[in-house]
Amino acid sequence: MAARDLQERIKKLIIDGRLPSGAPLPTEPELMELLGASRNSVREALKALQAMGIVEIRHGFGTYVGPMSLAPMIEGLAFRTVAGHYRGEDSLLQLLELREAVETGLVSRLAGRLPETDLVELEGLVNRMEQEAAEGCGLAATDRAFHATLYRGLDNVLLSEVLEAFWDAFHRVQRDLMDVPQDPRVTCRQHREILDAVRSGDSIRAEEAIRDHFGNIRARLSPTGAPEPPEPHPRPNERV
Repeated sequence: MAARDLQERIKKLIIDGRLPSGAPLPTEPELMELLGASRNSVREALKALQAMGIVEIRHGFGTYVGPMSLAPMIEGLAFRTVAGHYRGEDSLLQLLELREAVETGLVSRLAGRLPETDLVELEGLVNRMEQEAAEGCGLAATDRAFHATLYRGLDNVLLSEVLEAFWDAFHRVQRDLMDVPQDPRVTCRQHREILDAVRSGDSIRAEEAIRDHFGNIRARLSPTGAPEPPEPHPRPNERV
């Protein structure tokens, strides 16, 4: 039996059994009997699935359904971006544009729809960001918490995990490839503008605020430090 087929059959066991993360899988001998495969073939299939986060092998305890996280995706994105950078590609900028495309498409859906509890939490994060900027501290952790809290309002776990994966990959690669200085005052102002736009219910303004935020990051990635001119985005009543 081909290794790929064996992996698919183990995945089917998880799906058919409606097994959640952390649930135990059949033992190795049981899998050998169920799948009609050798010990080595079963072990290799389980190792491959573990690399994808689908199963978790706990030596001495057994095999369990894995966390099904996007960690392999983060590793793939980060490696692809680093490899592209050393081939002379604008791979970090491409990864930034991927984040921008997703967030720009989502933020207008949040305008005027976030519960008051989320707005209060976002306000607290912007206040903390401003305090950190005044004290000369890094803003990365608070910046990340702001975006995670903002898109939590979509009530879509997969979207939240994908956005977190983009964030992890971008910041890991940015840290390794280049030191991109930022003006913390600009970062704070832009996050407050995003919050104010979302709170006001103005979807156009919210989208423009996100574009402005990413435009600032793009300018910092540019060798000249000069921002690229934004593309025109027609208003809803304008013809395209």
